[in-house]
Amino acid sequence: MTGPLNPAGQRPEYWPRAKRALARRDLVMARIIRSYPRIVLQSRGAPFLTLARSIVGQQISVKAAQSVWNRLADAAPGVTPAEMLGLGMRRLRRCGLSGRKAEYLRDLARHFLDGTVHVHRWPMMGDEAVIAELVQVRGIGRWTAEMFLIFSLLRPNVLPVDDLGLRKAAGIQYFGGEEVDAEQLRALGARWEPWRSVATWYLWRSLDPLPVEY
Repeated sequence: MTGPLNPAGQRPEYWPRAKRALARRDLVMARIIRSYPRIVLQSRGAPFLTLARSIVGQQISVKAAQSVWNRLADAAPGVTPAEMLGLGMRRLRRCGLSGRKAEYLRDLARHFLDGTVHVHRWPMMGDEAVIAELVQVRGIGRWTAEMFLIFSLLRPNVLPVDDLGLRKAAGIQYFGGEEVDAEQLRALGARWEPWRSVATWYLWRSLDPLPVEY
């Protein structure tokens, strides 16, 4: 668990400790960590903005997602729940969103406004409890919730076993390039406890040195 909600750009205080622990117990991880000495996980900031951006980016390219996001931010500069509902379906569609994604954003906004997600309790709640709340929102599945735990709440021990990039990187680094399933990844992740988010982040870096925004 963590303290208060993390502002954008905040770095996890546990990062140096986690790096040392992972490097001591895992020679492969030690090599990857040494390859990326000057970059670190940083918080994406405001929960609503982070989740809205995740929805916008689903199943489209990074470039296309950025274009849609820019138009959305122009239409609603604060990117707040009230602004999203105020835009209405037609205006959201004009920003480049599909009808389904526009509905997802409005559903997310309603959950924030009516208090059915307990944003200010999240720092005191366990990972699975936060995930259980988030997946009640249309358009948010477990993977999106896990990305939120890592990139917004800065939770240290998340292992997104369904993430294709993580599976690919683990296969290359630990299994001679063979395909890795969720059970193999969980078994591998046991050695990284309680820093599985950090190990995941470095495995992503082994595929793409530049951090991706979720």
